Amino acid sequence: MIYIFFVIWLVLGAAVFIAPSRRIVHLLCGLYMAVHALFAALITFGGNYQTTSGVFFTFDEAGTLFYLLLGVVATFVLIHSQEYLKDDKLNNYRKYFALLILLTTSITGVYFANNIAVTWILLETTTLCSAGILYHRHSKQTLEATWKYLFVCSTGIAIAYLGILLLCAAASNSSLNYNDLQQLIVNGNPLYLKAAFLLILTGYSCKMEIFPLYTIGVDANFAAPAPASALISTGLVNAGFLAIFRIYRLFVHTAVFEWIQHVMLIIGVLSLGVGALFLRRTNNYKRFLSYSTVENMGIVAIGLGVGGIGIWAAMFHVVCHTLIKSSLFLQIAVVRQVYNGYRINRIGDYININKVGAIGLLAGMVVVLAFPPSPLFISELMILKQTIAQTGWWLIALIVLLLCVVVYSICFRVIKLCYQPNQDELHLSNINRRLSYSALSLLVVAIVLGLWQPEFLKELITNIVTL
Repeated sequence: MIYIFFVIWLVLGAAVFIAPSRRIVHLLCGLYMAVHALFAALITFGGNYQTTSGVFFTFDEAGTLFYLLLGVVATFVLIHSQEYLKDDKLNNYRKYFALLILLTTSITGVYFANNIAVTWILLETTTLCSAGILYHRHSKQTLEATWKYLFVCSTGIAIAYLGILLLCAAASNSSLNYNDLQQLIVNGNPLYLKAAFLLILTGYSCKMEIFPLYTIGVDANFAAPAPASALISTGLVNAGFLAIFRIYRLFVHTAVFEWIQHVMLIIGVLSLGVGALFLRRTNNYKRFLSYSTVENMGIVAIGLGVGGIGIWAAMFHVVCHTLIKSSLFLQIAVVRQVYNGYRINRIGDYININKVGAIGLLAGMVVVLAFPPSPLFISELMILKQTIAQTGWWLIALIVLLLCVVVYSICFRVIKLCYQPNQDELHLSNINRRLSYSALSLLVVAIVLGLWQPEFLKELITNIVTL
């Protein structure tokens, strides 16, 4: 079944490349999301849930959850992109939407892949699709960012490939299926297993935006149009997280699992530290939101590192972060239409220019900082509780100190945007307040999850994280 849909999605992407008008582009994008809606319905209600399609793809709990989130975010991104790029030439316009379609299709494949090699191939495909989106503006800056992205991501994927080879050696090259690998590596050589995990984690860190290859994700979000950044910083980051999480699960019955949790804990703290440091130093709102993603993925890695209830909290954190961060990037897209830039030290007075958008940013600030009623408050509290149980108070003190820096930096920057005097030229005719309302709706859903978690969602996450 899935191969039929892949063919349809690719055909629609190719059709967008050669569409004769913007109206046709919009119709094809609408048809593309309608096909995704049909695919989601067949998985959830058509009896295909928990089945395998085409040997290499399984519609499991984790893939289905993240796919449904991807469908929501991609729909908003496509709608917002139409307004954001309304002044672009037709050639650039259709290339951008075609690449968005191809990127979304590749991410979908990563979510459902049940084979470590197929995951690797599709993650590299996301690199190629993302690179085309980064170069959309055809400027010197975007060209530099594109080449950096291609080089670093390809290097990261190559490093991950070495890790996969070592993992296959530990499994006696019997199978590349995740379920089979979990059984085959139980008695594998500990040195091979440790080296394999380190290499794969390092390679895939460029997608999850955690230490050490986090920088390329920040550059990507800086160069890409803001609506596309909403997809890269959520859908693509989730693909990196899920790829790492599936590898993490493979080692649960091995002798090196405790060592792997320590590695995740160290990576998480380093990512949190990097995010806290650069949130304070950056002078661009898109980079600012990107470092917030690094910080949040660091918290997720800490959750995986401490284990126990921290794994459930990490998964819930990623789900809620998807809604929150996509909302913030879409709000920043509206900011760019008003000021034609993202310079923190020059733009301001947004509360008097676009009240709805300013409220969306201020509310987003509260939610992304995990203040109640944010759902991140629940996940971070659970992770901190498990951290105390596993490591003691010394690590909590470090994490809380870094989170205090994060709170100060984000509050300072967002309040500055809303209330400081503005110095740049305004483009008020470009404001479309409906887009601010639209982005705010994603944040409202996240706040609802902070107040009430549906039983089916809690059970679904519990099933995903059962090791």
